[in-house]
Amino acid sequence: MTEQEAPKIEFPCDYPIKVMGEAREELREHILQVMDNHAPGFDQGKITVRDSSKGRWQSITLVITATGKPQLEAIFAELKTSRLVKMVL
Repeated sequence: MTEQEAPKIEFPCDYPIKVMGEAREELREHILQVMDNHAPGFDQGKITVRDSSKGRWQSITLVITATGKPQLEAIFAELKTSRLVKMVL
């Protein structure tokens, strides 16, 4: 039995990133700062924000033009440096 390979991603491509964390303005500021560092010029008009039913948590989804795996790894690592971030997908 062979192991199934992960699908190959062809770069550059549109790549959605979802960040879940505490619903605070600092969370959004942190995400925007990370994107400015690693994906400058991404379309901020395509950001979607969903609040949890009680408003304590937020899911923020954005789409960047990914240039390669090292860029994505750097984005994920830097996003996770904030205590407000609970999960990055």
